[in-house]
Amino acid sequence: MFDSSNIANMIISYGDIYLLCIFFWTFLEGETIIILSGVAAKNGMILLEHIIFTAWSGAFLGDQLYFYIGRRWGGKILIKFERLRPSITKAIGFLENHSIIFIFTYRFIYAVRNVSPFAIGMSSISWRRFAILNFCAAGIWAIAFAGGGYLVGAAMEGVFGEIGMVLSGVMLVIIIFVAHRHYRQR
Repeated sequence: MFDSSNIANMIISYGDIYLLCIFFWTFLEGETIIILSGVAAKNGMILLEHIIFTAWSGAFLGDQLYFYIGRRWGGKILIKFERLRPSITKAIGFLENHSIIFIFTYRFIYAVRNVSPFAIGMSSISWRRFAILNFCAAGIWAIAFAGGGYLVGAAMEGVFGEIGMVLSGVMLVIIIFVAHRHYRQR
């Protein structure tokens, strides 16, 4: 059976592998792992700065790849999914008129983060402009979610004392279970 010291020892012992998991998870998606990692940072298991840097890097590079795919193959993909063309055309028109706001906010909207860089790649927004805005936005996102997790950990510790870490572990298991179930149903 795991207790808080076992979880802490695992993260400390396998810190580099854990950071690699954070990188790949944020490359693909990532909010949940960042929040939970922030809680772990509050409990001294991992450095908050490492979480932020790793999440920032993963989110930035993942979105750059999706942008490239949209730029390179977006038109061909839309040919296969013709029914999506009106919606994507409308979305591209919006993001070209409001690119800064859109790029800074899309990663905070559920189910929009993964498709947005693809659509931006299909727009007339330059790679350089997207890279600069994406770099800044990914940093804000990483700081917000890791910091939020850190604050959740502090609140749990303040309210529940040492049992807060155990509750954090239970919360982690519940979130993983719910997320796994959600993705299987989808």
